[in-house]
Amino acid sequence: MVTIPTVSLNDGTAFPQLGLGTYNLRGEDGIRSIVAAVEGGYRLLDSAVNYENEREVGEAVRRSGIRDELLVTTKVPGRDHGYDETRRSAEGSLERLGLDRIDLYLIHWPNPSVDKYVDTYRAMVDLQKEGRVGSVGVSNFTEPMLARIIDATGVVPAVNQVELHPYFPQAALRAFHVSQGIRTESWSPLARRSELLSEQIVLDVAAAHGVTPTQAVLRWHVQLGSTPIPKSADPVRQVENADVFGFSLTDDEVAAISALERGRLWDGDPDTHEEM
Repeated sequence: MVTIPTVSLNDGTAFPQLGLGTYNLRGEDGIRSIVAAVEGGYRLLDSAVNYENEREVGEAVRRSGIRDELLVTTKVPGRDHGYDETRRSAEGSLERLGLDRIDLYLIHWPNPSVDKYVDTYRAMVDLQKEGRVGSVGVSNFTEPMLARIIDATGVVPAVNQVELHPYFPQAALRAFHVSQGIRTESWSPLARRSELLSEQIVLDVAAAHGVTPTQAVLRWHVQLGSTPIPKSADPVRQVENADVFGFSLTDDEVAAISALERGRLWDGDPDTHEEM
């Protein structure tokens, strides 16, 4: 079992420095995979309405027997934007999860063509005040969008979950997050369906520390100050992914991996992103 350290969010919540992505973990196999991850040391579980697995995540939480130690995330989908719509969406998520509280509630993406994300965020803040939601945050928000909801509500998001990996390190956005006290969370931390893990610098850094390329990249995320949420259904790989707190990269190694930057890889609907 791996112990995953935490950091404090801007609302005081202890937030793990690495979590489990649950995209495509469905059915009984999905439940068993999530339970295995919890048994392996994971305490942050990332779900969403659009992943269609909130029931499985909730059942895994119950089977784990340690509900109070877990931080369960789900997300408002684009189709549910708006104040009343968001409140209904949250009640649906709570029912499917079978929990009395969503620990971290995110706007899955800003859905700018509809332009209701401010109303959506207001609803989330009210749900937080009512105790139905723990922390509130967003996903796939840009700096101007973050500034807009902060100005409109006075509530700084606890988290912004964004595409982030060595090909797309998002330095400017991360710096803005730090200035506002927002925790960065990385989806697609391993740049899925790419050659990232065979890049020579990644191989060299991994060899230098006696770790796998995956571990080297996930450690890079940790040292950037971001929480990666890699997905794996395999218990052995889950533990390997989380075992990145016993070594540190040098500043030069972090910079060399960051120098792989070439831009975002995801060009589809962010509402359906995967966290590989």
